[in-house]
Amino acid sequence: MNPASKSPLPVVLDPVGAAIIAQLKQTISELDQQIARNQQALVTSELKIQKLKEELRLERIKKYGKQSEKLSDLQLQLLDLEPGVSSDEVRGESERGPLPESNESNKATDKQRRSRQNHPGRNELPAHLERVDKIIPCPPEQCTCGKCGGDTKVIGYEVSEVLDMKPLEFFVSRIMREKRACGLCIEQGVATAPTPIRIAPKSIFSDEVIIDFLVSKYCDASPLYRQRAILLRDLGIDVALSTINDAVLRVGELLIPIVDVMARSLLAGKYIQADETYVGVQTPDKKGRNDTGYFWQYSAPGKGVVFDFEMTRSKEVPKAFFKDYGGILHTDGYAAYEKDIGTKDSVHACCWSHARRKVIDSIKVQTKAKATDHKLESVVVLMDGLFAIDREAREQKLSLDGRHALRQERAPVVLAELHALLLAMQASGAILPKSIAGKAISYTLTRWEKLTRFIEHPVIELSTNWAENSMRPISIGRRNWLHLGSKEAGPKIAAIFSIVESCRKLNVPIREYLADVLPGLADRSIQSLDELTPTAYAAKAAK
Repeated sequence: MNPASKSPLPVVLDPVGAAIIAQLKQTISELDQQIARNQQALVTSELKIQKLKEELRLERIKKYGKQSEKLSDLQLQLLDLEPGVSSDEVRGESERGPLPESNESNKATDKQRRSRQNHPGRNELPAHLERVDKIIPCPPEQCTCGKCGGDTKVIGYEVSEVLDMKPLEFFVSRIMREKRACGLCIEQGVATAPTPIRIAPKSIFSDEVIIDFLVSKYCDASPLYRQRAILLRDLGIDVALSTINDAVLRVGELLIPIVDVMARSLLAGKYIQADETYVGVQTPDKKGRNDTGYFWQYSAPGKGVVFDFEMTRSKEVPKAFFKDYGGILHTDGYAAYEKDIGTKDSVHACCWSHARRKVIDSIKVQTKAKATDHKLESVVVLMDGLFAIDREAREQKLSLDGRHALRQERAPVVLAELHALLLAMQASGAILPKSIAGKAISYTLTRWEKLTRFIEHPVIELSTNWAENSMRPISIGRRNWLHLGSKEAGPKIAAIFSIVESCRKLNVPIREYLADVLPGLADRSIQSLDELTPTAYAAKAAK
C-alpha cells in the first residue's frame, strides 16, 4: 500500500480542476435557484388560473340561475355553446348527476328552518270583502229519498270560499258643478259650485286613475308606455304618453315636502341603514344611450324609507346628507361611507350579510372535482351562528335589551373562533389573495372592527337587509321601464319610491294613503306635514 494514501493532509488539486469544480457548483446553484423560481411561478400561475375559473363559474351560475350551482364546469361550458338556454334545460341538466355534498348540509339547514315554522294552513280571506253566494243545487236523483221516494229538504250548505273578481271597469265621471242664479235679482249674477280638490286639477284623469298609474309602475313595475297600450287595447282610448307621465310626476312633486320631513325625522334618530343603486337616465349629453344616475336610500327598521336621487356615486352625496348626523350609520363595504361621514360622534357599522355572501360565492365556485374547502364551510357555519342568536331573540320576542344580553352571552365565543379561523386561512398561503375566497377573507378581516360593533350597540342589526329589500322595486323596475326620462324627473321619482316603500314597510295601504293625502296637499302648511308621513299615518290607524 502506498504510504502517501494514508496522509492526513488534504489532497491539493491543480488550479484548473479547482476552477472547473467551482464553476460547476455555481452553475448548479444558479439552476437550483431557477428551478425554485419556475416552481413558484408555476404555483402562482395555477392559483391565478383557478381564480379565473372560479370567476367564470360564478358568472355562469349567475347567468343560468340557482339550479346551475349543481352543474360541473363542463356542463356549464356546454350550456354556453347553446344559442339560447331555458330554465327547463338547466333543470334537466342538473338532474343528470348527483348533487354536491355541500348541498346536503344546506338541505338539512332548510329542513330545520321549516320545522321551526308552523304551517299557516289554508289562508282565510279577509272579512271586509263582499261575499257573493253561488248556490250549487243537488242533481235530481239526490232530491228524492231513495227509501220512501219523498222529496228531500235542504238542511244546510257545505261552504268553501274562493277569491273571485270582476273585470276591471273604467267609466267617465262627469263633474257637474251647479250654477245658480236668482230669477228676481239679476244684478246678483251667477254662482257656480266650487271646483273639487283634485291631485291634478287640469288632468283628464281622476285621482283614482292617477294613483293606479303610480301603483302599477312603482309597486308592480309596469311601465307607463305599457299602461298606455292597455288603455288603447281594452278601451280604445289613445292618450299621449306625456299626459300620463305629467300626472305621475305631479304626484312626485307634491310628495317631495313630505319626504323632506321624513328625512329630518330619520336624521334625528340614532340608527340609519344606507345603500345605493344605479339607474339609467336619458340626458342630452349622451344621445342614443343612457347616462347613469343613482338612488341613495336611507332608512331604519320601524321607520320610513327615504330615497335621494343624484347623478353621481361620489361620497359627497352621503357626506352632505349626514353632515350633522351623530348616530350609527350601518352600510355595506362601499368606500364612500368610510371616512368624513357625519359628526365626530357618529359610528360606522358594516353588514354581516355582505361578508357571508362573499364566502358563499367562494363555495359556489367549487366543483366536485375540486372539493369544497371545509374551512370555508366552517366560516359560514360560524357566521350562521351569529344570525341564529338574533333569530332566537326574534322567536322569543325579546326586547333590544334582551337581545343585547343574549348577544353578550353567546356572540363573543363565536366571534373569537371565527376571527382566529380567518387569520389562519389568510396566513396559510394556500389561498390566493385575489381569488374569490381570498377576497372574501380579506373583506371580513379588513372590516372586522365595524362588523363587531353590534356587540357594543344593541340597536345595530347584523345585516342591512332592511335597506337592501327597499331597493328591490328599483332593481325590478330597471328591467321593465329601463330608464328615467330625465335627470330633472329623478327627485320626483325618488319621492314616489320613498312613499311607496315606506307604506310597504309599515303595512300602510298605499292606495288609501295616497287618496287621503294627495288632494289639496299643495295648499297644506309646512307645519302640518308631520302628520301626513306614512309613519304618522300608520300610528294614527293603529289607535
